[in-house]
Amino acid sequence: QVQLVEFGGGLVQAGGSLKLSCTASGRTFNIRDMGWFRQAPGKAREFVASITKVPGIPSYADFGQGRFTISRDSPGNTVWLQMNNLNPEDTAVYCCAAELFGGLRAQSYEYHYWGQGTQVTVSS
Repeated sequence: QVQLVEFGGGLVQAGGSLKLSCTASGRTFNIRDMGWFRQAPGKAREFVASITKVPGIPSYADFGQGRFTISRDSPGNTVWLQMNNLNPEDTAVYCCAAELFGGLRAQSYEYHYWGQGTQVTVSS
């Protein structure tokens, strides 16, 4: 089993920045891609970004291009999501996820392990 724990959510004004982190523990040697998804109230969960284990190739949802940056440490067990120029539409619970097969996965059903999520609230 793999456990994922996120940190870094909070309240920020529009135009501000937040950096989320997620650390995996347990049987981490099987992990390949790690990703971030978000879910706003009344909306479906949506893909935010993902990154491969080696060589750390990132992939972003359209809304995150140019504003969000995903990165990963060398062992591959910690992933960060730097979010800049936030707007109220970014308000959601952000969840970290990990999967076992690789390939820049962008669908939530492709991920095997999930964190509890961290709330990001952007005020106007």
